[in-house]
Amino acid sequence: MSTPQHVAVLLTEAVAALNINPSGHPAGIYVDATFGRGGHSRSILAALGESGRLIALDRDPAAIEAGKAIKDPRFTLVHEHFSQLGSALDSLGIAQVDGVLLDIGVSSPQLDTPERGMSFRFDAPLDMRMDTTQGETVADFLARATESELKEVIKNYGEERFAHAIAKAIIVARTERSISRTGQLATLVAQVVRTREPGQHPATRTFQALRIYINRELEELSLALPIAISRLANRGRLAVISFHSLEDRIVKQVLRNASTAPQPPKGVPVRAVDLPVPRMRLIGKPVFPSAIEITKNPRSRSAVLRVAEKLGD
Repeated sequence: MSTPQHVAVLLTEAVAALNINPSGHPAGIYVDATFGRGGHSRSILAALGESGRLIALDRDPAAIEAGKAIKDPRFTLVHEHFSQLGSALDSLGIAQVDGVLLDIGVSSPQLDTPERGMSFRFDAPLDMRMDTTQGETVADFLARATESELKEVIKNYGEERFAHAIAKAIIVARTERSISRTGQLATLVAQVVRTREPGQHPATRTFQALRIYINRELEELSLALPIAISRLANRGRLAVISFHSLEDRIVKQVLRNASTAPQPPKGVPVRAVDLPVPRMRLIGKPVFPSAIEITKNPRSRSAVLRVAEKLGD
């Protein structure tokens, strides 16, 4: 079986957002915190000076294996969750970096490899873990979760209005046989969800919710963003690509808070020059894929890129 290909989304825009100076002194250090199949990493390396450095992270063993193909002395790949960015940099003796890129969410190879169990398009073991070396599978979770837990996960992470009915159906179904395959779950959900947006499979939101939950995707993002900001050098850039409203809401809130200066107590006279400076400043407006990119790569249609820059102390 050929390896599914991953097309990096907003490739040119994301790398440009890092504002890489190939002749900078000292040479820049950058982080691709979501390596995937290396599309962004290869473009960063192409823009990086000879003495620059790129650190890439990924929790997926398949991504780490794919990264071995990059034979560049400036490149270091670490098998780690991006929420562990700080400890990964510490282990490499790096205090600050000049740019961090986060491309949030699931990659095409993860979706298109049946045995990963992330897609209802294939009948496969119900796994969905991004790091297949550890943690609970979705099948394990469905076997132990209460109806209330299932409802909350499907509602909160999938924004699924039929969450209660789906949770109840899962509880009933598992009394007869374990729900261990994607086909089983997709069929079960389709029997409950009678209406759905045109072109969308009835199980889309349920699969999204379970994948996000089992991989702690939103928690990982909430942990990673403040760490990335703290590790940026003066004028360093943070670029984040998100793919759905739950992710983008977190990114917007963190960047908005970081780019807002602390306000003095009400009624206390403070000169403008003495007001504290925010940690970050937003760079431009949100960037969306072009119509051409969406035509070539339909999975990019929901992507949004937000960029911010670290301000001096």
